[in-house]
Amino acid sequence: MELGIGIGWRPEIADEVEALAGIDWVEAVAENLCADHLPDSLVRLRERGVRVVPHGVALGLGGADRPDPVRLVSLAARAELLGAPLVTEHIAFVRAGGPLTASPRLEAGHLLPVPRTWDALDVLCENVRIAQDSLPVPLALENIAALITWPDEELTEGQFLAELVERTGVRLLIDVANLHTNHVNLGQDPAKALDELPVEAIAYVHVAGGVERNGVWHDTHAHPVTAPVLQVLAELRSRVDPPGVLLERDDAFPPAAELAGELEAIRATLRRAAPPADPRPSPRDAAHDGDRGGDDAENGGGDGDRAPAAAVPAGTRDRTAVAQTALLSALVAGTPAPEGFDHRRLRVQSRALAAKRADVVAKVAPELPEILGDGYRAAFLAYAGSRPMSGGYRRDALDFAEHVLIAGGPADPVARRRLTYWWQDRSGSRPPRRTTRLVRAARAALVRK
Repeated sequence: MELGIGIGWRPEIADEVEALAGIDWVEAVAENLCADHLPDSLVRLRERGVRVVPHGVALGLGGADRPDPVRLVSLAARAELLGAPLVTEHIAFVRAGGPLTASPRLEAGHLLPVPRTWDALDVLCENVRIAQDSLPVPLALENIAALITWPDEELTEGQFLAELVERTGVRLLIDVANLHTNHVNLGQDPAKALDELPVEAIAYVHVAGGVERNGVWHDTHAHPVTAPVLQVLAELRSRVDPPGVLLERDDAFPPAAELAGELEAIRATLRRAAPPADPRPSPRDAAHDGDRGGDDAENGGGDGDRAPAAAVPAGTRDRTAVAQTALLSALVAGTPAPEGFDHRRLRVQSRALAAKRADVVAKVAPELPEILGDGYRAAFLAYAGSRPMSGGYRRDALDFAEHVLIAGGPADPVARRRLTYWWQDRSGSRPPRRTTRLVRAARAALVRK
Protein backbone atom coordinates (compact mmCIF):
# COMPACT_ATOMS: atom_id res chain seq x y z
CA MET A 1 0.00 0.00 0.00
CA GLU A 2 1.76 3.13 -1.22
CA LEU A 3 0.96 6.34 0.65
CA GLY A 4 3.62 8.77 -0.56
CA ILE A 5 4.42 12.08 1.17
CA GLY A 6 1.98 13.39 3.75
CA ILE A 7 1.50 15.87 6.57
CA GLY A 8 -0.33 15.80 9.87
CA TRP A 9 -3.70 17.51 9.49
CA ARG A 10 -4.57 19.85 12.35
CA PRO A 11 -7.49 22.33 12.48
CA GLU A 12 -5.06 25.22 13.01
CA ILE A 13 -3.38 24.60 9.65
CA ALA A 14 -6.28 23.11 7.71
CA ASP A 15 -6.18 25.83 5.04
CA GLU A 16 -2.41 25.57 4.66
CA VAL A 17 -2.56 21.79 4.30
CA GLU A 18 -5.20 22.06 1.59
CA ALA A 19 -3.03 24.54 -0.31
CA LEU A 20 0.23 22.55 -0.10
CA ALA A 21 1.40 21.06 -3.38
CA GLY A 22 2.33 17.39 -3.67
CA ILE A 23 0.49 16.12 -0.59
CA ASP A 24 -0.60 12.52 -1.15
CA TRP A 25 -2.21 11.86 2.24
CA VAL A 26 -2.80 13.30 5.69
CA GLU A 27 -3.02 11.93 9.20
CA ALA A 28 -5.56 13.21 11.75
CA VAL A 29 -5.64 12.59 15.51
CA ALA A 30 -8.53 10.16 15.89
CA GLU A 31 -9.73 11.46 19.26
CA ASN A 32 -10.09 14.97 17.84
CA LEU A 33 -12.61 13.85 15.21
CA CYS A 34 -16.34 13.33 15.67
CA ALA A 35 -17.46 9.77 15.00
CA ASP A 36 -20.28 10.87 12.69
CA HIS A 37 -19.10 14.12 11.09
CA LEU A 38 -15.88 15.20 9.40
CA PRO A 39 -14.47 18.73 9.31
CA ASP A 40 -15.14 20.39 5.96
CA SER A 41 -11.41 20.52 5.22
CA LEU A 42 -11.06 16.74 5.47
CA VAL A 43 -14.15 16.27 3.32
CA ARG A 44 -12.60 18.44 0.60
CA LEU A 45 -9.28 16.60 0.84
CA ARG A 46 -10.99 13.23 0.49
CA GLU A 47 -12.95 14.48 -2.52
CA ARG A 48 -9.58 15.30 -4.12
CA GLY A 49 -8.41 11.73 -3.55
CA VAL A 50 -6.20 12.51 -0.55
CA ARG A 51 -6.21 9.58 1.87
CA VAL A 52 -6.80 10.26 5.57
CA VAL A 53 -5.33 8.01 8.29
CA PRO A 54 -6.71 8.22 11.86
CA HIS A 55 -3.91 8.32 14.43
CA GLY A 56 -4.99 7.24 17.91
CA VAL A 57 -3.36 8.47 21.12
CA ALA A 58 -5.58 7.12 23.91
CA LEU A 59 -5.88 3.32 23.60
CA GLY A 60 -2.86 2.59 25.77
CA LEU A 61 -2.19 -0.80 24.19
CA GLY A 62 0.95 -1.20 26.29
CA GLY A 63 -1.04 -0.86 29.49
CA ALA A 64 -1.86 -3.71 31.87
CA ASP A 65 -5.59 -3.54 31.18
CA ARG A 66 -7.19 -4.99 28.08
CA PRO A 67 -8.19 -2.32 25.56
CA ASP A 68 -11.35 -0.41 26.36
CA PRO A 69 -14.10 -1.74 24.03
CA VAL A 70 -15.71 1.70 23.84
CA ARG A 71 -12.49 3.28 22.63
CA LEU A 72 -12.03 0.52 20.07
CA VAL A 73 -15.55 0.99 18.73
CA SER A 74 -14.91 4.72 18.49
CA LEU A 75 -11.63 4.23 16.62
CA ALA A 76 -13.25 1.75 14.25
CA ALA A 77 -16.07 4.21 13.54
CA ARG A 78 -13.60 6.93 12.62
CA ALA A 79 -11.70 4.58 10.32
CA GLU A 80 -14.91 3.69 8.50
CA LEU A 81 -16.06 7.32 8.31
CA LEU A 82 -12.74 8.29 6.73
CA GLY A 83 -12.52 5.27 4.43
CA ALA A 84 -9.05 4.89 5.93
CA PRO A 85 -6.55 2.36 4.57
CA LEU A 86 -5.25 1.66 8.09
CA VAL A 87 -5.34 2.89 11.69
CA THR A 88 -2.31 3.76 13.82
CA GLU A 89 -1.65 3.87 17.55
CA HIS A 90 1.35 3.79 19.92
CA ILE A 91 3.39 1.25 21.84
CA ALA A 92 2.81 2.93 25.17
CA PHE A 93 0.73 3.03 28.30
CA VAL A 94 -1.29 6.13 29.16
CA ARG A 95 -3.12 5.18 32.36
CA ALA A 96 -2.68 2.88 35.34
CA GLY A 97 -4.33 1.88 38.58
CA GLY A 98 -7.91 0.68 38.74
CA PRO A 99 -9.27 -2.81 39.48
CA LEU A 100 -6.05 -4.73 38.80
CA THR A 101 -4.30 -2.85 41.62
CA ALA A 102 -7.36 -1.87 43.70
CA SER A 103 -6.15 1.73 43.54
CA PRO A 104 -7.45 4.99 42.05
CA ARG A 105 -7.28 5.29 38.28
CA LEU A 106 -4.45 7.57 37.11
CA GLU A 107 -4.16 9.23 33.69
CA ALA A 108 -0.78 10.26 32.32
CA GLY A 109 -2.06 12.59 29.62
CA HIS A 110 1.00 11.44 27.72
CA LEU A 111 2.55 8.39 26.07
CA LEU A 112 4.79 6.49 28.50
CA PRO A 113 7.22 3.69 27.61
CA VAL A 114 6.49 0.06 28.35
CA PRO A 115 9.34 -2.04 29.74
CA ARG A 116 11.06 -4.13 27.09
CA THR A 117 10.52 -7.34 28.97
CA TRP A 118 8.86 -10.64 28.08
CA ASP A 119 6.03 -9.93 30.53
CA ALA A 120 5.25 -6.58 28.94
CA LEU A 121 5.51 -8.12 25.48
CA ASP A 122 3.00 -10.84 26.38
CA VAL A 123 0.49 -8.23 27.56
CA LEU A 124 1.09 -5.96 24.56
CA CYS A 125 0.65 -8.79 22.05
CA GLU A 126 -2.67 -9.88 23.53
CA ASN A 127 -3.89 -6.28 23.58
CA VAL A 128 -2.83 -5.82 19.96
CA ARG A 129 -4.73 -8.96 18.91
CA ILE A 130 -7.85 -7.67 20.66
CA ALA A 131 -7.50 -4.36 18.81
CA GLN A 132 -6.89 -6.06 15.47
CA ASP A 133 -10.04 -8.14 15.88
CA SER A 134 -12.06 -4.97 16.60
CA LEU A 135 -10.83 -2.79 13.73
CA PRO A 136 -12.03 -2.92 10.11
CA VAL A 137 -8.58 -2.15 8.67
CA PRO A 138 -4.96 -3.04 9.51
CA LEU A 139 -3.31 -1.60 12.60
CA ALA A 140 0.17 -0.06 12.71
CA LEU A 141 1.97 0.80 15.95
CA GLU A 142 4.41 3.63 16.59
CA ASN A 143 7.61 3.57 18.63
CA ILE A 144 7.60 6.44 21.14
CA ALA A 145 10.14 8.92 22.47
CA ALA A 146 11.15 8.55 26.11
CA LEU A 147 12.92 10.45 28.85
CA ILE A 148 13.19 7.40 31.09
CA THR A 149 14.00 3.71 30.78
CA TRP A 150 12.82 0.81 32.88
CA PRO A 151 15.38 -1.10 34.94
CA ASP A 152 16.24 -4.70 34.06
CA GLU A 153 15.00 -4.60 30.47
CA GLU A 154 15.48 -7.87 28.60
CA LEU A 155 15.22 -6.75 24.96
CA THR A 156 16.45 -3.88 22.82
CA GLU A 157 13.88 -1.72 21.07
CA GLY A 158 14.56 -3.39 17.75
CA GLN A 159 14.24 -6.89 19.24
CA PHE A 160 11.04 -5.91 21.03
CA LEU A 161 9.46 -4.59 17.82
CA ALA A 162 10.61 -7.61 15.81
CA GLU A 163 9.06 -10.02 18.32
CA LEU A 164 5.84 -7.99 18.36
CA VAL A 165 5.55 -8.18 14.58
CA GLU A 166 6.38 -11.89 14.55
CA ARG A 167 3.68 -12.71 17.09
CA THR A 168 0.87 -10.45 15.85
CA GLY A 169 1.55 -9.55 12.22
CA VAL A 170 0.99 -5.91 13.18
CA ARG A 171 2.53 -3.21 11.00
CA LEU A 172 4.96 -0.60 12.26
CA LEU A 173 4.86 3.18 12.20
CA ILE A 174 8.48 4.17 12.70
CA ASP A 175 9.05 7.68 14.05
CA VAL A 176 12.63 8.64 13.19
CA ALA A 177 12.40 11.72 15.44
CA ASN A 178 11.63 9.39 18.35
CA LEU A 179 14.65 7.24 17.48
CA HIS A 180 16.78 10.40 17.58
CA THR A 181 15.19 11.45 20.89
CA ASN A 182 16.04 8.11 22.46
CA HIS A 183 19.57 8.38 21.09
CA VAL A 184 20.15 11.73 22.84
CA ASN A 185 18.29 10.95 26.05
CA LEU A 186 18.97 7.26 26.55
CA GLY A 187 22.08 6.56 24.48
CA GLN A 188 20.25 4.11 22.19
CA ASP A 189 21.76 3.77 18.72
CA PRO A 190 19.11 4.41 16.03
CA ALA A 191 21.15 2.52 13.42
CA LYS A 192 21.18 -0.58 15.63
CA ALA A 193 17.44 -0.32 16.15
CA LEU A 194 16.89 -0.08 12.40
CA ASP A 195 19.14 -3.09 11.83
CA GLU A 196 17.14 -5.19 14.29
CA LEU A 197 13.57 -4.30 13.39
CA PRO A 198 11.67 -5.92 10.49
CA VAL A 199 11.73 -3.06 7.98
CA GLU A 200 9.38 -4.96 5.66
CA ALA A 201 6.62 -4.42 8.25
CA ILE A 202 6.86 -0.62 8.07
CA ALA A 203 3.54 0.98 7.08
CA TYR A 204 4.90 4.51 7.12
CA VAL A 205 7.33 6.90 8.82
CA HIS A 206 6.94 9.99 11.00
CA VAL A 207 9.35 12.94 10.86
CA ALA A 208 9.07 15.71 13.45
CA GLY A 209 11.00 18.49 15.12
CA GLY A 210 12.18 19.01 18.67
CA VAL A 211 14.62 20.96 20.77
CA GLU A 212 17.44 20.19 23.21
CA ARG A 213 17.41 21.78 26.66
CA ASN A 214 20.05 21.07 29.30
CA GLY A 215 21.19 17.93 27.54
CA VAL A 216 17.67 16.51 27.20
CA TRP A 217 15.97 16.28 23.81
CA HIS A 218 12.29 17.22 23.92
CA ASP A 219 10.18 15.78 21.11
CA THR A 220 7.97 18.86 20.89
CA HIS A 221 6.45 18.64 17.40
CA ALA A 222 6.61 22.44 17.68
CA HIS A 223 10.05 23.09 16.19
CA PRO A 224 11.57 22.60 12.73
CA VAL A 225 12.89 19.20 11.76
CA THR A 226 16.62 19.09 12.49
CA ALA A 227 19.50 17.67 10.49
CA PRO A 228 20.10 14.76 12.92
CA VAL A 229 16.48 13.63 12.52
CA LEU A 230 16.83 13.76 8.73
CA GLN A 231 19.99 11.70 9.09
CA VAL A 232 18.02 8.96 10.86
CA LEU A 233 15.49 9.14 8.02
CA ALA A 234 18.39 8.68 5.60
CA GLU A 235 19.58 5.64 7.59
CA LEU A 236 16.12 4.12 7.30
CA ARG A 237 15.86 4.90 3.57
CA SER A 238 19.21 3.21 2.96
CA ARG A 239 17.62 -0.01 4.23
CA VAL A 240 14.09 0.18 2.81
CA ASP A 241 11.84 2.33 0.65
CA PRO A 242 9.07 3.26 3.13
CA PRO A 243 5.53 3.20 1.73
CA GLY A 244 4.83 6.62 3.23
CA VAL A 245 6.58 9.47 5.05
CA LEU A 246 4.68 12.09 7.04
CA LEU A 247 5.66 15.44 8.57
CA GLU A 248 4.18 15.99 12.04
CA ARG A 249 3.57 19.43 13.54
CA ASP A 250 1.33 19.89 16.59
CA ASP A 251 2.04 23.40 17.86
CA ALA A 252 3.69 26.74 17.09
CA PHE A 253 2.61 26.31 13.49
CA PRO A 254 4.83 28.10 10.96
CA PRO A 255 3.72 29.77 7.73
CA ALA A 256 2.82 27.49 4.84
CA ALA A 257 6.10 28.28 3.10
CA GLU A 258 8.06 26.81 6.01
CA LEU A 259 5.94 23.67 6.04
CA ALA A 260 6.56 23.32 2.31
CA GLY A 261 10.29 23.75 2.92
CA GLU A 262 10.34 20.98 5.51
CA LEU A 263 8.45 18.67 3.18
CA GLU A 264 10.96 19.37 0.43
CA ALA A 265 13.83 18.62 2.84
CA ILE A 266 12.19 15.26 3.53
CA ARG A 267 11.85 14.52 -0.18
CA ALA A 268 15.46 15.51 -0.82
CA THR A 269 16.68 13.28 2.03
CA LEU A 270 14.79 10.31 0.62
CA ARG A 271 16.23 10.91 -2.86
CA ARG A 272 19.82 11.24 -1.64
CA ALA A 273 19.66 8.22 0.66
CA ALA A 274 18.11 5.83 -1.85
CA PRO A 275 20.52 2.96 -2.57
CA PRO A 276 21.60 2.26 -6.15
CA ALA A 277 19.00 0.51 -8.25
CA ASP A 278 18.93 -3.22 -7.55
CA PRO A 279 17.20 -5.62 -9.95
CA ARG A 280 16.27 -7.83 -7.03
CA PRO A 281 12.91 -7.10 -5.31
CA SER A 282 13.14 -4.97 -2.19
CA PRO A 283 12.04 -6.48 1.14
CA ARG A 284 8.85 -4.46 0.93
CA ASP A 285 8.15 -5.59 -2.63
CA ALA A 286 8.74 -9.19 -1.62
CA ALA A 287 6.40 -8.79 1.31
CA HIS A 288 3.73 -7.27 -0.90
CA ASP A 289 4.04 -10.20 -3.28
CA GLY A 290 3.75 -12.72 -0.46
CA ASP A 291 1.20 -13.55 2.17
CA ARG A 292 1.54 -10.35 4.20
CA GLY A 293 0.50 -8.39 1.14
CA GLY A 294 -0.06 -4.66 0.73
CA ASP A 295 -3.77 -5.13 0.06
CA ASP A 296 -4.73 -6.16 3.58
CA ALA A 297 -6.49 -2.83 4.01
CA GLU A 298 -8.88 -3.81 1.29
CA ASN A 299 -9.43 -7.25 2.79
CA GLY A 300 -10.38 -5.78 6.18
CA GLY A 301 -8.42 -6.45 9.37
CA GLY A 302 -5.01 -7.14 7.89
CA ASP A 303 -3.67 -9.68 10.35
CA GLY A 304 -0.93 -10.75 7.96
CA ASP A 305 1.26 -13.53 9.31
CA ARG A 306 -0.16 -13.44 12.81
CA ALA A 307 1.10 -16.30 14.93
CA PRO A 308 -1.43 -18.42 16.84
CA ALA A 309 -2.63 -16.54 19.91
CA ALA A 310 -1.20 -17.58 23.24
CA ALA A 311 -2.87 -16.69 26.50
CA VAL A 312 -1.04 -14.26 28.75
CA PRO A 313 0.48 -16.31 31.59
CA ALA A 314 -1.30 -16.06 34.93
CA GLY A 315 -0.19 -13.13 37.02
CA THR A 316 1.48 -11.28 34.14
CA ARG A 317 -1.13 -8.56 33.89
CA ASP A 318 -1.14 -8.11 37.66
CA ARG A 319 2.65 -7.69 37.79
CA THR A 320 2.52 -5.26 34.88
CA ALA A 321 -0.27 -3.28 36.52
CA VAL A 322 1.62 -2.94 39.82
CA ALA A 323 4.80 -1.79 38.08
CA GLN A 324 3.06 0.72 35.80
CA THR A 325 0.94 2.12 38.61
CA ALA A 326 4.00 2.64 40.82
CA LEU A 327 5.79 4.50 38.04
CA LEU A 328 2.85 6.67 37.03
CA SER A 329 2.05 7.47 40.65
CA ALA A 330 5.63 8.66 41.14
CA LEU A 331 5.34 10.84 38.05
CA VAL A 332 1.97 12.45 38.70
CA ALA A 333 1.12 11.99 42.39
CA GLY A 334 4.45 12.55 44.12
CA THR A 335 4.86 9.03 45.52
CA PRO A 336 8.37 7.59 45.95
CA ALA A 337 10.25 6.56 42.83
CA PRO A 338 10.19 2.81 42.15
CA GLU A 339 13.48 1.01 42.73
CA GLY A 340 15.96 1.08 39.87
CA PHE A 341 14.75 4.23 38.12
CA ASP A 342 16.94 7.28 37.57
CA HIS A 343 15.51 9.81 40.03
CA ARG A 344 16.77 12.79 38.05
CA ARG A 345 15.16 11.52 34.87
CA LEU A 346 11.90 10.88 36.73
CA ARG A 347 11.89 14.50 37.93
CA VAL A 348 12.43 15.71 34.37
CA GLN A 349 9.60 13.51 33.11
CA SER A 350 7.33 14.59 35.95
CA ARG A 351 7.89 18.26 35.19
CA ALA A 352 7.32 17.61 31.50
CA LEU A 353 3.99 15.88 32.20
CA ALA A 354 2.82 18.77 34.40
CA ALA A 355 3.88 21.32 31.79
CA LYS A 356 2.02 19.44 29.08
CA ARG A 357 -1.10 19.34 31.24
CA ALA A 358 -0.89 23.09 31.73
CA ASP A 359 -0.48 23.67 28.00
CA VAL A 360 -3.30 21.36 26.92
CA VAL A 361 -5.74 22.65 29.56
CA ALA A 362 -4.98 26.18 28.35
CA LYS A 363 -5.98 25.04 24.85
CA VAL A 364 -9.17 23.17 25.75
CA ALA A 365 -10.22 25.89 28.24
CA PRO A 366 -8.63 29.14 26.99
CA GLU A 367 -10.82 31.12 29.41
CA LEU A 368 -8.72 29.91 32.36
CA PRO A 369 -5.43 31.64 31.44
CA GLU A 370 -7.48 34.65 30.35
CA ILE A 371 -9.21 34.88 33.74
CA LEU A 372 -6.14 34.06 35.85
CA GLY A 373 -3.69 36.04 33.74
CA ASP A 374 0.02 35.66 34.41
CA GLY A 375 -0.72 33.55 37.49
CA TYR A 376 -2.34 30.73 35.51
CA ARG A 377 0.73 28.63 34.83
CA ALA A 378 2.21 28.78 38.34
CA ALA A 379 -1.19 28.01 39.86
CA PHE A 380 -1.77 25.06 37.54
CA LEU A 381 1.70 23.55 38.09
CA ALA A 382 1.20 23.81 41.87
CA TYR A 383 -2.17 22.08 41.49
CA ALA A 384 -0.78 19.36 39.19
CA GLY A 385 2.07 18.55 41.57
CA SER A 386 -0.17 16.59 43.92
CA ARG A 387 -3.41 16.11 42.02
CA PRO A 388 -3.08 13.51 39.26
CA MET A 389 -5.39 13.56 36.29
CA SER A 390 -8.12 10.94 36.57
CA GLY A 391 -10.12 11.83 33.45
CA GLY A 392 -9.58 13.77 30.25
CA TYR A 393 -8.22 17.27 29.89
CA ARG A 394 -11.66 18.91 30.00
CA ARG A 395 -12.31 17.23 33.33
CA ASP A 396 -8.88 18.39 34.43
CA ALA A 397 -9.75 21.99 33.56
CA LEU A 398 -12.92 21.81 35.68
CA ASP A 399 -11.09 20.20 38.59
CA PHE A 400 -8.39 22.88 38.46
CA ALA A 401 -10.95 25.70 38.47
CA GLU A 402 -12.75 24.05 41.37
CA HIS A 403 -9.45 23.76 43.25
CA VAL A 404 -8.70 27.47 42.76
CA LEU A 405 -12.17 28.45 43.99
CA ILE A 406 -12.02 26.18 47.04
CA ALA A 407 -8.65 27.69 47.96
CA GLY A 408 -10.23 31.17 47.92
CA GLY A 409 -8.77 32.37 44.64
CA PRO A 410 -8.41 34.31 42.55
CA ALA A 411 -7.71 37.28 44.84
CA ASP A 412 -9.29 39.72 42.43
CA PRO A 413 -13.08 39.65 43.08
CA VAL A 414 -13.94 40.25 39.43
CA ALA A 415 -11.72 37.33 38.34
CA ARG A 416 -13.19 35.14 41.07
CA ARG A 417 -16.72 35.93 39.92
CA ARG A 418 -15.80 35.17 36.29
CA LEU A 419 -14.15 31.87 37.28
CA THR A 420 -17.17 30.90 39.39
CA TYR A 421 -19.54 31.55 36.52
CA TRP A 422 -17.26 29.65 34.13
CA TRP A 423 -17.14 26.65 36.46
CA GLN A 424 -20.90 26.69 37.06
CA ASP A 425 -21.65 26.95 33.36
CA ARG A 426 -19.58 23.84 32.55
CA SER A 427 -20.15 21.70 35.61
CA GLY A 428 -23.89 22.20 35.69
CA SER A 429 -24.03 22.68 39.45
CA ARG A 430 -23.08 25.03 42.23
CA PRO A 431 -19.54 25.06 43.71
CA PRO A 432 -19.11 22.00 45.95
CA ARG A 433 -20.34 21.99 49.53
CA ARG A 434 -18.10 21.21 52.50
CA THR A 435 -18.95 17.46 52.48
CA THR A 436 -17.96 17.14 48.82
CA ARG A 437 -14.71 19.01 49.47
CA LEU A 438 -13.83 16.66 52.36
CA VAL A 439 -14.53 13.55 50.26
CA ARG A 440 -12.36 14.82 47.42
CA ALA A 441 -9.58 15.78 49.82
CA ALA A 442 -9.64 12.27 51.33
CA ARG A 443 -9.57 10.71 47.86
CA ALA A 444 -6.55 12.83 46.91
CA ALA A 445 -4.79 11.82 50.14
CA LEU A 446 -5.30 8.13 49.32
CA VAL A 447 -3.67 8.64 45.92
CA ARG A 448 -0.64 10.29 47.52
CA LYS A 449 -0.04 7.46 50.04
